[in-house]
Amino acid sequence: MSDRQSPQGVPERHRSYKDAPAKSVQVGAARFAYRELGPDTGIPVIFLNHLAGNLDNWDPRVVDGIAAKHRVITFDNRGIGASEGKTPDTIEAMAQDAIAFIHALGFDRVDILGFSLGGFIAQVIVQKEPELVRKLILAGTGPAGGTGIEKVTALTYADTFKAYATFKDPKEYLFFTRTANGKSEARAFVKRLKERTTDRDKAVAIGAFRTQLKAIRAWGTQEPSDLSSIRQPVLVANGDADRMVPSSNSFDLENRLPNAVLRIYPDAGHGGIFQFHERFVREALDFLAS
Repeated sequence: MSDRQSPQGVPERHRSYKDAPAKSVQVGAARFAYRELGPDTGIPVIFLNHLAGNLDNWDPRVVDGIAAKHRVITFDNRGIGASEGKTPDTIEAMAQDAIAFIHALGFDRVDILGFSLGGFIAQVIVQKEPELVRKLILAGTGPAGGTGIEKVTALTYADTFKAYATFKDPKEYLFFTRTANGKSEARAFVKRLKERTTDRDKAVAIGAFRTQLKAIRAWGTQEPSDLSSIRQPVLVANGDADRMVPSSNSFDLENRLPNAVLRIYPDAGHGGIFQFHERFVREALDFLAS
């Protein structure tokens, strides 16, 4: 799609995530699906997604908000959604794929927003190629060996079965609190995810989902890594009641990363950055600009 001007004078591909065209790029032997939004100049922000998350699982308010100031790129890792290949069964292999994707697009310097599983991947990326990353946003995530991360499989299956039994999206249980406010915010989030009505991404296959769960469990049970080598500025964000990656892990990251700031959102769960999307976008833009 070209960047022809709309009647309002805004390049069309820069206007909203729900209209961002589907693209692909060759990464080794596989083509990776991605979308991009925002200005053509400056350091891009690469979004790394959560367990079983495809391109349509990013909150458009978060993407649009950050893309108002920065080039944003979302993508499906190998074997996820419309990306080809076999899903890696380790966080390290996922990180290597993400690095290869970034290089395939021609970037040698990026900012990264890693949510949940994407936050695990982001930590490995910055340790493998520190010169590639300028700034890091870690949301709803935790360090290797972090408290409770090994329980993600059991929790995910339990909440997914509960959601199907009540005709709800599993993310309403997994990402949000069950307070009246949390339930309302969950419904609003799920509604936003449906704003894109054409050219939607492929659903994540069950086999890929299980492979990702295997990688997450291994991350949760491995020995903690030394994060003191990560010298980049880091914004850590989470809800105060995250059940998937317990919120204590966010405090742990703040303490163990030499140059980190922490933002915790009240009455919010794993999807705190989506529930508080307006506040999170302001804080993320301030962090990226500082």
